[in-house]
Amino acid sequence: MKLTPRLTAMALSILLALPAAPAVLAAPADLAAAPTERTMGQLEHVFSFYAAMPTGTTVTETGRIFVNFPRWGDDVPFTVAEIRNGKLVAYPDRQVNKANLDDPAGSFISVQSVVADGRGHLWVLDTAAPGFATPHPGGAKLVAIDLETNRIVKTVVFPANVILPTTYVNDVRFDFRQGKEGVAYVTDSSQSGPGGIIVLDLATGRGERKLSGDRSTAPDPAFAPVVEGRNLRVRGADGKTSPFSVASDGIALSPDGSTLYYSALSSRHLFAVSTALLRDANVTGPALSAAVRDLGEKGASDGLEADASGAVYASDYEHNSIKKRLPDGSWATLAHDPRMLWPDTLSIGPDGYLYFIANQLQRQAVFNAGKDLREKPYGLFRVKIDAAPAPTR
Repeated sequence: MKLTPRLTAMALSILLALPAAPAVLAAPADLAAAPTERTMGQLEHVFSFYAAMPTGTTVTETGRIFVNFPRWGDDVPFTVAEIRNGKLVAYPDRQVNKANLDDPAGSFISVQSVVADGRGHLWVLDTAAPGFATPHPGGAKLVAIDLETNRIVKTVVFPANVILPTTYVNDVRFDFRQGKEGVAYVTDSSQSGPGGIIVLDLATGRGERKLSGDRSTAPDPAFAPVVEGRNLRVRGADGKTSPFSVASDGIALSPDGSTLYYSALSSRHLFAVSTALLRDANVTGPALSAAVRDLGEKGASDGLEADASGAVYASDYEHNSIKKRLPDGSWATLAHDPRMLWPDTLSIGPDGYLYFIANQLQRQAVFNAGKDLREKPYGLFRVKIDAAPAPTR
């Protein structure tokens, strides 16, 4: 075909009407300079864990640091340790860290939390439920260790009336201004039964379940967490899935001991209740439930803490963050960093730092079709808050 001036003009108009060619892809050097997510706060690394996964940490009034490793499936030679001279040392010794089901009250079976009480003791919260099994009878307990002698000085076994077959004691706060020897408030973070708050008299060993099955201690049925860009669900190797559903977990006590803050692991809401009502045997379940205050959303947390001025801190495992509740009830992000993979358990040290574990809990095999995606090391971090821990006496 011979192109005439008219045909040439038609061809040119067609070409001009065609979509423009895509832009040239960025060169590798350009991609390396692409914008990235901003961090917030000055995150400081304290310690790396290359073996078992830790969940809890606490810093004593003299600056000693303790951690714990629940027996969830990792090889756990000791379930409580002190970080000493850059190493993990079984605490108080290796013998007590050997689970002895013939002496459930006399050995550590599976420890979920350690808490320094600010008055010379480390308290160990033993679930007695390795792998979230039914608690071994007589094994769920609080154990006090004298930090000067490094010896166990008190063991309080939870009475049978507060430990259900589904109970998993998770975290604890103390108030030594109440009772003869103080009171402990403990969360039950059951995965299959009712959540609740256990109020334990440390002198008598008597305990009561409060807010058991209450909406404030239960998983939020509408909760659908997203972690690392993926909906977090229990995913089996057989392809079956189920919701991530865990009851009351984080807990914090106001500096005057009058208010207990708590939240379910599978929820974004913070709740508060009067401790006087919690301790009052004459307050009925419905009346106590009616007294609970929903303080609104704070993010999804696996750890709460309060400082001496009354501020409340919460981890936010969906956003690799730690948040602080301001006096007006609003929340501000204190620290955000990609390394904060599942911030778990908060503790304020005497140095004005907030310490916490990052343990990649969401990468466990149970959430990933049987594949363990955790990458060692796990980390212990801290961020400066210029605040003192809430007093316990």
